[in-house]
Amino acid sequence: MHFGENEKQHIRNACSEIYDASRSVRILTHLSWPETVRREFFRNKARELPRVEYAPVDSSVVLLRMKSIRSNLKSPEFVSKWLLNIVRQIETSARMLENCGTPKFTELSIELYGAPTHSLVDAENTPLGLALQFDSLFEECGRLDLGAPPNASASAEKVATDVRAAAIKMFGDNAPDVVLVDELSANALASPQVIRIRRDAMFTDRDVGQLIHHEASIHVGTSLNGLSQTHLPILAASHPGTTTTQEGLAVFAEFITGSIDLDRFRRLADRVIAIQMAVEGADFLDVYHYYLNRTDDETQSFENARRVFRGGVMTGGAPFTKDIVYLYGLLRVHNFLRAMVAAGRSDCLRLLFCGKLDINDLPVLAELSAAGMCLPPKYVPAWATDVRFLLCYLAYSLFLNKIDLGQVRKHYKTMLQDMPQLTI
Repeated sequence: MHFGENEKQHIRNACSEIYDASRSVRILTHLSWPETVRREFFRNKARELPRVEYAPVDSSVVLLRMKSIRSNLKSPEFVSKWLLNIVRQIETSARMLENCGTPKFTELSIELYGAPTHSLVDAENTPLGLALQFDSLFEECGRLDLGAPPNASASAEKVATDVRAAAIKMFGDNAPDVVLVDELSANALASPQVIRIRRDAMFTDRDVGQLIHHEASIHVGTSLNGLSQTHLPILAASHPGTTTTQEGLAVFAEFITGSIDLDRFRRLADRVIAIQMAVEGADFLDVYHYYLNRTDDETQSFENARRVFRGGVMTGGAPFTKDIVYLYGLLRVHNFLRAMVAAGRSDCLRLLFCGKLDINDLPVLAELSAAGMCLPPKYVPAWATDVRFLLCYLAYSLFLNKIDLGQVRKHYKTMLQDMPQLTI
């Protein structure tokens, strides 16, 4: 599609305004808990619900700005539709933060991120069903002798050194700084400028690979690519409309590079199960003990439960639903990549990395790319540049999907059940 110079300038202006407005809606920063909450929880011997106060939010300023942007949109219809969807996401985000600590918070969280029982694209499965299926598989695997679990012996200092070296190799002079911090809601958190690692955290070798491929190559990489989009600065914004695809792409990066393991997959499944527990009325202590039975690690169990209840209601019924996106996003990204191969459209692959986006944004971004407005990504993960391997893997995955697994199970069931049990 041809865009006149006036249309291009209007699109640039609208994207810039939306991006600027989005920067005032910082969801995870606003929902973070001070370290004093954890200290008080354990001072009370983990017997009392945490008490958290959130700074008040007045969404009216953001909503008025979004209203002005909406009324001034004069882009072609398909571009306006894309931008209006982003505007709605930012409006909903602001209203969600305004309702922290109330059931309304969760209602808006579900609008942004979905719920564990919402149907996936196939209209048959749900994130909760997927998580329970993984959980059942992990129980089966637990009966096997898989050897000792990986030892979390790598210090934060050692991990910071490794991640810093990897980031410099990926991004050169644009590599983010890697720093150790005393207080952080997770073990690590990335932005285009800095990757923060909690000073008292310990890591396994797999954890280091996950940090490099998840946080650095995807989250930092797509942020830097988005910041270079001079015509479409909105591609640098991490609004909730991009979360499912960005986290799905990041988990896929762990998967395709061999950095993921059963423990990591189980943690992702547990997040969905824990959110559903809270939806059904479990309070913070219930979810904390659910995790404690899984890990026997008090601090990590607190942090896992905190992810579920940040912004929500401690007594249950109203959690933060964002963490369902990891498994759902992985499935969505994987299926998109397989469909891309089946359609012979591997030309779309690099477009996934041009900034912070959702898979459904790709048609409009392809049009804008053809018009010279969406620039090619500078930073693309190594696994995505090795197109021969990736396409081979995806083609094989696509073929496996056509096989009737029920018939395969039936074929091998008798053979396997007659074989003696082995000690691995």
